[in-house]
Amino acid sequence: MRLLLETPGKIEGISAGKIVGAFILLGALIFTIIPLLFMVTASVMTSKDILKMPYRWIPRGFYWQNFFKAIAGNDGKYMFFRNISNSIIVSGAVTVTTVLMSAVTGYGLAKFRFRGRNIVFLAIMATMMIPFEAIMIPLYLVATKLHLQNSYGGLILPFLVNAFGVFMMRQFLITFPDEFLDATRIDGAGEIRIFVDVVLPNSKPVIATLAILTFRSQWDNLLWPLLVAQSEKMKTIPLYIVKFAAEKYTDEGAMMAVAFLASIPMLILFFTMSKYFVSGASVYSSRKG
Repeated sequence: MRLLLETPGKIEGISAGKIVGAFILLGALIFTIIPLLFMVTASVMTSKDILKMPYRWIPRGFYWQNFFKAIAGNDGKYMFFRNISNSIIVSGAVTVTTVLMSAVTGYGLAKFRFRGRNIVFLAIMATMMIPFEAIMIPLYLVATKLHLQNSYGGLILPFLVNAFGVFMMRQFLITFPDEFLDATRIDGAGEIRIFVDVVLPNSKPVIATLAILTFRSQWDNLLWPLLVAQSEKMKTIPLYIVKFAAEKYTDEGAMMAVAFLASIPMLILFFTMSKYFVSGASVYSSRKG
């Protein structure tokens, strides 16, 4: 069934399926935006106004004290800056190593033929089936033996590379034109130069997608830092938020301010790399391997 819309000089056909799809996408957008909008508006409101029903989406005034409370913390030690810096360091380091090591491994699995290549790939994919909770305790015991508690090494080393990143890079590179690689080899370039000058520059969409997903995963990581980082100075921003929300006297406005401030680095990264991220979303739909 098609609905016909008359426009000056022409008749445009719009399928009912497209209309339904548009409404579904609009509903998903609203469902996604409302929590973010609530977080932003509640961060500048008093607790009394936040709990008042019906909720006022446009604040009567801006209660900036929430942000001062969020930064100072309930104990007044101003650990917010140190904890968010820890999250930036850990998430950034894990993102860089994951992208590089996944790119190297994915390139090798996609473009080099060797005995047991498929077995290696399947073995890497099999690790995705093991939940982190199953290896958490053995990993913690290893970190303890190596004296990695309360250190950046303990927070970063277990996540240097992941199977999902290898999968993404391999699926993207498996259909990368071999002609480009052969032409570069004929010019006398080595494999390292080919990888740096040809493969990486032409893999920006999938690199941006993997970088955003990895950074977000580490930014939200709560369980592992909870085990490894006992010192206040080594805690990450999720632990700061948990501690802030667990205080005896809850301040809803300050809690929303903490959540808003903690979201800023993630939002900056996403909007900075959004054009590559959107184009990288077609990896699974347009590439097969």
